Parts: sequence; C-alpha cells; structure tokens
Amino acid sequence: MSDLFSPDTFSDSGGGPLYVQLHRRIAEAIASGRLKPGDNLPPEREMAAMTGLSRVTVRKGVEALVGSGQLIQKRGSGTFVAPRVERLEQALSLLTSFTEDMARRGRQVESRWIARGLHAPAPEEVMALGLGANDRVARLERVRSSDGVPLAIERASLPASILPDPEGVDRSLYAVLEGRNLRPVRAVQRISAANLAVKDADLLGVPPGVAGLRIERVSYLPSGQVVEFTRSLYRGDAYDFAVELKLAPEAERTST
Repeated sequence: MSDLFSPDTFSDSGGGPLYVQLHRRIAEAIASGRLKPGDNLPPEREMAAMTGLSRVTVRKGVEALVGSGQLIQKRGSGTFVAPRVERLEQALSLLTSFTEDMARRGRQVESRWIARGLHAPAPEEVMALGLGANDRVARLERVRSSDGVPLAIERASLPASILPDPEGVDRSLYAVLEGRNLRPVRAVQRISAANLAVKDADLLGVPPGVAGLRIERVSYLPSGQVVEFTRSLYRGDAYDFAVELKLAPEAERTST
C-alpha cells in the first residue's frame, strides 16, 4: 500500500488541488480492486507522512470519500473501504412491495422494526389519508434489509379502519392487506433526492450526508379510497429506479 501514498506523483501544478489528487488516487485504487472492501487505511497522521501532504489536506481528501460512501470511519477503529453494495433496479410501473421485489430476485428479506402502533394522526396524515379529526392512524416504521444489507427505511401510515392491528404485520404489509381484500391497486409516487440525516444514515449503515432517494407513495383501493401513505428513504448507492416511456398516440402528438 506504500506505493499508493508515494509523494512522487503529487503535483502542485496541473493535477488540481492536492486533496483532489489524493481523493482520485484512493478512488481509483478502490475501483481497480487494489483496495478491497474492509481494507484499513493508515491513520491520518501516517498518511500525511507517507504522502508529504498536510494533515488538513489528507483529512479533506478522506472526508470527500467518506461523503461519497466509498470509505467508512469507525470511531476508535479507523478508516475502512466500504463494502460493495449490489445495485438493484426497480421498475416504477409496478405496484409491488419490498418483500415482493426481493423475492422476485431470489433474495432474502429482513425487517428491523422501529415502531408500530395506533396513534392520533399528524396533519399530513389527515390530509393524505382523508381522515377525520377523531380518526386513528396505524403507523409502521422499519428498516428493510436484503441478504443482511440495510437498503431502505419505510414509514407507512394507514387508516385504523384499514389496519386496526398494526402489531399483526410481521413481514409483508401488502400480504396482510391482500388477505383482507384491501390491497391497493394503484398509487401515485413522488421521488426526490435527499442527503441522509444522522439518524437515518445510522439506520442504513452509511455515513451522514450521503445521497439517498426519498419516495412518497399514496395508494388507492379500486373504490378510490386512499389506503396507504408511505414515506421511504432508499440508499442512493443501492437503487436505480427505471420507468418505461412510450411514444404518445399520434392524435396527442399532432394536437400539441
């Protein structure tokens, strides 16, 4: 590893800022496999001595790699190459549950419950679910993992009339709803970028501030009644969302 941090190839001219050069060198070593998941980098002080760079420069280069999720820092243990996470592609044209998505890929699913119970609805739940002032709402909050890797945080809200016993949901919420003939048949989803806050990043096992995807879903029964309001956070390094686009009918194209 010593040649990786050789001072000979750092240049004050032509290669960009020194911390960027260090960032690039480590990133290339990770991409090529020279640095493997779990490898421990030298401490900041040693890296500065090996490269001839200042500790401030080294810290800035390493922090950029931590922010992008390529390195992880463990207090008292050091800095390590982050484990590789297989990217998953999810079609946006299908209304499926996390459990169904993973089962279709032949992957194991685990849930770590954070909370589930009946509550007085918050204003946004009243609006999204069309609840009255005296109605109750069932909340389910959990971390969804596949093959031991945390991938998403789900925070689902449903009218208590739809889910009166949230403690009874063990694995798939949609399986429970289907058993009661209350499974949604359509949904509206909104996806936005998010930088993960400390609490959510800790739940997903990634550094605070890394990129994530926020997905808000409102699902409907055949009658048009809203059955589910879910706000999820997905790891940005693990998911690609894909949607099929088709050419509009000729009549629509010629009228615009």
